[in-house]
Amino acid sequence: MTKFPFRKTLLIGAALCAAGAVQAQQVRLMTGPQGGSWYPLGGAIANIGDKAGLKVQVLPGAGIANVKAIEGGKADMGFANSISTVDGIAGRAPFDTPAKNVCNVATLYPQYYQVVANADSGINSIGDLKGKSIAVQPKGNTAEFISQQSLEVYGMKYQDMGRVSYVSYTDAVSLMKDNNAQAFTLGTTVPASAIMDLASARDIKLVPIPDDKFQAMRKLNPGYTKLVIPAGSYPKQTADVQTIGYATHVIARCDLDEQVVYKVLKGMVDNKADLAAITKDMGKATPKMMAEDIGVPLHKGAMKYYKEVGAI
Repeated sequence: MTKFPFRKTLLIGAALCAAGAVQAQQVRLMTGPQGGSWYPLGGAIANIGDKAGLKVQVLPGAGIANVKAIEGGKADMGFANSISTVDGIAGRAPFDTPAKNVCNVATLYPQYYQVVANADSGINSIGDLKGKSIAVQPKGNTAEFISQQSLEVYGMKYQDMGRVSYVSYTDAVSLMKDNNAQAFTLGTTVPASAIMDLASARDIKLVPIPDDKFQAMRKLNPGYTKLVIPAGSYPKQTADVQTIGYATHVIARCDLDEQVVYKVLKGMVDNKADLAAITKDMGKATPKMMAEDIGVPLHKGAMKYYKEVGAI
């Protein structure tokens, strides 16, 4: 007579455990716009997560927006840019309040702020953008905010432009091809697929950020680093071009389950070749580099992994 109640109890218990397991395995991962490096990397991480028994949902996003989404509980993990995340934790513009639930998982590779102009536009410096039509990313993108700061150090604002279009990389390229924009800005790896697409249709030039303007931008955000886009990175680019950069990293809710972050991070390291096939710079990432202190607290799951492999 006791078999059936006991069996029923087992079934109910098993069902509750299964429901809990499914819920724990859901991970919402914020990436970036198409044409950049984050979107395809997110897809690769989703595949890696599947191997680890995690169901990773890849969502579109942007550097600033991703920090806000994770802080607000609308996402679990995401890609971000070091300068934006540090601003978010400090509560500096473009953030309204300090982010208290955002932790670092892995510092991955440098991002290059790139200003691209049509070769026949007469644009040789950011100062030449005055009165021109430019394309920047939608609000919430780190590179869009950097575009504002790059104009600021030249004493300009968006109002000084002929027109400003807040569009995706893909749409920016279309505007450039049709000469409805003379320049566009983006923050991603080198070479950027969006720039290569544009360069296949018309001649382009990269606009440099010289030392004095780099120093001025460092005063606005000390997280900026000096980078060089090597000659030959793009068609007909015959000289090195100086620009500014920052680090791409993966962030997570600080209260996200430790084991989930551990599994994702371990999977990224174990399957680094898959990520490097998408973004070459990922091939240079080591656990020690990934554990680098960039001013963002390390997630406890990441800390567990890095201690395990001797990175910290």
